[in-house]
Amino acid sequence: MIIKPMVRNNICLNSHPTGCAEVVKRQIEYVKKGAPGKKEDGYPQLALIIGCSTGYGLSSRITAAFAYGAATVGISLEKAASDSKPGTPGYYNNLAFDMEAKKAGLVSMSLDGDAFSDEVKSSAAEALRTAAKEAGIPPKVDLIIYSLASPVRTDPKTGILHRSVIKPIGQSFSGQTVDMMSGTINTVTAEPAVDDDVFNTIKVMGGEDWELWMDALDKEGLLSPKTRTVAYTYIGPELSWAIYKNGTIGKAKEDLERAARDINKKHSGKIAGAWISVNKALVTRASAVIPIIPFYVSCLFKVMKEKGIHEGCVEQMLRLFKERLYTSEAKTDAGKIMTDPEGRIRIDDWEMRDDVQKETVSRMEKANQDTLADLADLSGFKHDFLEAHGFDVEGVDYEADVDPGKLF
Repeated sequence: MIIKPMVRNNICLNSHPTGCAEVVKRQIEYVKKGAPGKKEDGYPQLALIIGCSTGYGLSSRITAAFAYGAATVGISLEKAASDSKPGTPGYYNNLAFDMEAKKAGLVSMSLDGDAFSDEVKSSAAEALRTAAKEAGIPPKVDLIIYSLASPVRTDPKTGILHRSVIKPIGQSFSGQTVDMMSGTINTVTAEPAVDDDVFNTIKVMGGEDWELWMDALDKEGLLSPKTRTVAYTYIGPELSWAIYKNGTIGKAKEDLERAARDINKKHSGKIAGAWISVNKALVTRASAVIPIIPFYVSCLFKVMKEKGIHEGCVEQMLRLFKERLYTSEAKTDAGKIMTDPEGRIRIDDWEMRDDVQKETVSRMEKANQDTLADLADLSGFKHDFLEAHGFDVEGVDYEADVDPGKLF
């Protein structure tokens, strides 16, 4: 079939297998060029990526495997292709990753299932032992990346299904957003959280499941004093706080930070540590529909590209590994990992530079329908969004007839 992007209200409803595979291959080539070189003590040998199929999770897995040579086990819940319909982007990304890992002689196992469930946690433990055996390394996981981005979660203890929402708290929020396909600026309003919105969002996007994963891996005897675990968050500028940091999603991220502290206390001596990494704003399947974020990110991209400091997912993750988690000092002494006063790793440091923020806000204030194309990087935002679904990838023939069940 000929597959073209189907975009509705900043949501892409399909994906392209060849495009997704090509993006994975290009990320792999990037991290291989930036790899530290030879294997050394302290580098990850066995990595578990919970939420491995897209965005930061995928780039983390690629970095662990192709920059550091780690055997990897990835967890995600994706929809496979059918004869008449493409699969989700993550479905193709996982296939591409496993295929490229096999070519490179790297051990990889990708599990499809609900990461919130006890069953998948048990399956992951078995997969880690199997991967370690195939790689000829001890059955101890060195690195655990927690990068889930699910809108719903069924609590394994209660069986209750919780749904997250992205809403302000206390009062409605209005802000400008951009329709990436048309370039139209619109003002959108998000109504405030009601009833159990905050509670449910914390249950889905907070730190409870991360803690359950660490407990399960501890029970299985898979942790060690070398184990490092990292979860990802975003803070952003004050102009977005009403909908993000101080909204329902922000409350969930606060709980994620709480979980990091509690994991460190509960597993003290058993692991090297748990950290929150504050990452840069990027175009993701979720961020494209959050009020004000597309407008802010479009202006931010323009500024950071002009200053030569723009990064995508894979650039961020390679820098996280090389300049934070596994520096020459930190690779054998986790206490040497550079953090802020709250103990968080900051990879949003370039985004939050005073000069970057000042210029970005200035452009947002000046931008209107006539000046937006000059002040913001609309084409870059649109490209990144489409690329995340396998579209607008240079070199891919989108007029070619493809089988949605195959990568090539």
